[in-house]
Amino acid sequence: MTGPATAQRPYVLLSCATSIDGYIDDATEERLLLSNDADLDRVDAVRADCDAILVGAGTVRRDDPRLLVRCDRRRAERVARGLPESPTRVTLTGCGDLDPTARFFTVGDTDRIVYSASGALEKTRHRLGDLATVVDAGDPVDLSRALADLADRGIQRLLVEGGAVVHGQFLAAGLADELHLVVAPFFVGDRRAPRFVGDGRFPWHPGRRARVMEARQIGDVVLTRYALSERCQRGDRSLICRPGSRGANS
Repeated sequence: MTGPATAQRPYVLLSCATSIDGYIDDATEERLLLSNDADLDRVDAVRADCDAILVGAGTVRRDDPRLLVRCDRRRAERVARGLPESPTRVTLTGCGDLDPTARFFTVGDTDRIVYSASGALEKTRHRLGDLATVVDAGDPVDLSRALADLADRGIQRLLVEGGAVVHGQFLAAGLADELHLVVAPFFVGDRRAPRFVGDGRFPWHPGRRARVMEARQIGDVVLTRYALSERCQRGDRSLICRPGSRGANS
C-alpha cells in the first residue's frame, strides 16, 4: 500500500476526530468538541513527535488554530533535542485568501510555510510579507510537489490535521502512511455539516483493506490507528508507528 514517491516525501500521518456518523463538525458557527482532555493530550504528544503540522487554508480561516505543542515538558524535550518548541506550521491555498493576523502566522516562534497555487502566488506573498515562506506548488496545488519540498527542508514526519478536503486529497492520492481516527460517542445527523471525507476513489476499499494497528478506548472516545502504507510497521501498541528507528511517545 505504498504511496507514490514515498522515498522523496516525509512520513505522513493523518489525524481526525469524528462523530459516530462520520461528521467532523456540526452546521453551527461554534466549533463542535469531539475529543476529550485525555485524547487532546495524546494529540499533543503526537504533535511534539512530528517535524511539521499541516492544515488547509479553510481550517486556518474557520478555526484559527495555533498548532503549537501545549505541554511544557514536551516543548522542553524538543528544545533539548535541538528542535524548536513546536513543529513547523504548513498550509495550502488555492486562492491566497489568508488573514495575516491569524494565529497561524502570529502566535509562537516557529517556521511557517504556505504552499500556494501558481495563479495566487503573488497575491499570497503580498498579503503575508515576511510572516511565512510562500512556495509555488503548481496550479492546482500539487501535494507531491509540496511534500518533496518539505523533504528538501528536512521535514521527515508530517502531521496532517485537516480539514476534510485536505484529508480527502491526501487519501485519494495515496500519500498517507498512517491514520489516527477518533470516534466520539454521539451523532450529528445533519447533512449540512462537514464529514471526514467526501466522495472519491481511494486506494483502500473492500478488496484492499487498511490494516488496523491499534484500537483503544480513551475516556469516552475510541482511537483506531490504521496503517495505510508499508512504511508503517507493526510494533508495540504503546508506540506511534513511524519510519526508521526514531523513538516515539504516545
